[in-house]
Formats: sequence, C-alpha cells, structure tokens
Amino acid sequence: MTSDTQNPAAPIAETAERIRKALHRVVVGQDTAIDEMIITLLAGGHALLTGVPGLGKTLLVKSLAQLFSLSFKRIQFTPDLMPADIFGTEVMEEDVHAGTRSFRFIPGPVFANMVLADEINRTPPKTQAALLEAMGEGHVTTGGKSYPLEQPFFVLATQNPVELSGTYPLPEAQLDRFLMNIVIDYLPVEDEIRMVKATTGEANWDLEPAVSQQEILQLQRMVREVPASDNVVAYAVRLCAATRPHTATAAPRIDELVHWGAGSRAAQALILAGKARALLQGRLNVACEDVKALALPVLRHRVIPSFRAEAENISVNAILEDILRAVKE
Repeated sequence: MTSDTQNPAAPIAETAERIRKALHRVVVGQDTAIDEMIITLLAGGHALLTGVPGLGKTLLVKSLAQLFSLSFKRIQFTPDLMPADIFGTEVMEEDVHAGTRSFRFIPGPVFANMVLADEINRTPPKTQAALLEAMGEGHVTTGGKSYPLEQPFFVLATQNPVELSGTYPLPEAQLDRFLMNIVIDYLPVEDEIRMVKATTGEANWDLEPAVSQQEILQLQRMVREVPASDNVVAYAVRLCAATRPHTATAAPRIDELVHWGAGSRAAQALILAGKARALLQGRLNVACEDVKALALPVLRHRVIPSFRAEAENISVNAILEDILRAVKE
C-alpha cells in the first residue's frame, strides 16, 4: 500500500480493487460475497458461508488466503470429530539418554490465520462450542496451558442449507458470534459458462500475495479508528431494535413473524462492518448507506422467524427488507 496525503483511505480502495481483480482470475462472479468476506476480515470478525455444494466456497477462501499472505487450513467437520482434532494434542516424549519423560503439544489445524470450518453443522455441539470458544477468546486451552492463536485469526464456517439430515444446527447464541452470514448463490448462466471453460482447461491458479499479514493488522486498527456519527450509530441501533418482537420499537408485523430478534452485538457488527466498507470504498467516515448495504448479511442469522412466518413461506430476507423500508435513515 502506498501513502496518500490527500486521502489515506484511497490506497486501501486501490488495494481492494487489485484483490478483486486477482480473485476473478480463479473465481467467476460472486462479487458481493467477495466484498463481504474482505469486510469481515478487516472488521476482525468471522463469517458463516451458506451455499449448496459445488459453488466454489473452498476455492474462494483458499484464494483469499493466498492474496492476503495468510496461512490456511481446512477442517472437514464430521459427527465423530472431537475438540482435540481441532486444537491439537499432547504427546509423551521420552529422552532415552536422560531417562526423563515430558509432554509436547502438537498444534491442530485451528492454528492458522484463516480456517475453513467445512459443514460446521455436521459435528456435535461439544466440538462446535470448542471452535467458537477459540474464535471468541483468541487462544486455545488444553492440558492446563493456554496457547495464543496467531493474529489475524479468521474463521469461515460453511453450512449446507439443503441437506439437514444428521446435522446439529448451531444455537442462536453461537450464530450471534459470527459477524456475517454470507450467501454463495448460483451463478448466472453466462458466468457459469465462463467458469466451466476456465476451470476445465490448463490450471494456472497461483496468486501472488497482495497484502501482508502486518498490513492486515494495520487495516484492522484503521477500521476501529473510522468515525461514526451519532445518527449513523442511532440508525444501526434502530434497525436492530425493529427486529425485536413484543417491544415498543418493533416494526410492523414483527410480533407475528419473528420469534427472536437481533441483540446489541448486531448493532456493533453493523457499525464495524460499515466502517470496513467505507475504507474499502476510499472513505474515512461510515454512512447510513454502509449500514443499510450490510444489513442482510449481518442480521439474517440473528433474526429467528416464527412458526407463522415459516408457514406463510416468508423468508428472513423478506422480513429484513420490510424493516429496511420501515426504518428511516
């Protein structure tokens, strides 16, 4: 990144554009998902990736790790996966010459900057909770010792929205730990044709790092320093308050359609993600438009529809879009 005396955020926007162009060498389309993943990383959060198999989620995450010069590990979650399979384990070593024994910790796959937790809802709650604890605390405790996780630490957990047989859905309290729920959707036919042509020929997917690990940490600090005016913060809070049923701030029909609304952490996520979005667009202040643009990915996993909404086939996105129309900036 280069310096810009006129606007310090301008080089960040230029770097983001270079990252997008580089990613499009290996990933066709998915512009919104790419932007939301970068925003989540710069905001210091974690993300849920929702999409059916075969849409390139693993390739997208792996490519992003290469561009950001981050270590990458993929964990395939299964019903028999245990916390030690994620964290690591202690093994006993014997010094034959000294006649002593000692334990040595062998780190597990969670010790990486970017971790893809593939199909997190296929593993039992004990293992889910262990990973989410590492996400929240930034360290792993095993054998009575704590081992810090190298920063930045970024978890992308995937869920298959179609096949739910034999799964363990994440509880609402654990879903709330994710900054965003990013949806990876089917490509338009034209883009899918380009993708198939590009991926069935000679493979040339090596990407050069565009941002160093230290630069990412610097950007994360910059995100925190971006100012948010009182009216922007108030708008984010009012959006979240409008999702809460049986309260004076609930939007129309929320009492009927929502079982549980977004908590205060959602408003914090809206502001943090909005700050990161502003920086990526070359601005040094967050606006209501940033909050509004990120309302769906930030809130869709925090708002639980009621039985009536499900019976009437009203989606969470539809409920949130009604709230966005009802709550004025």
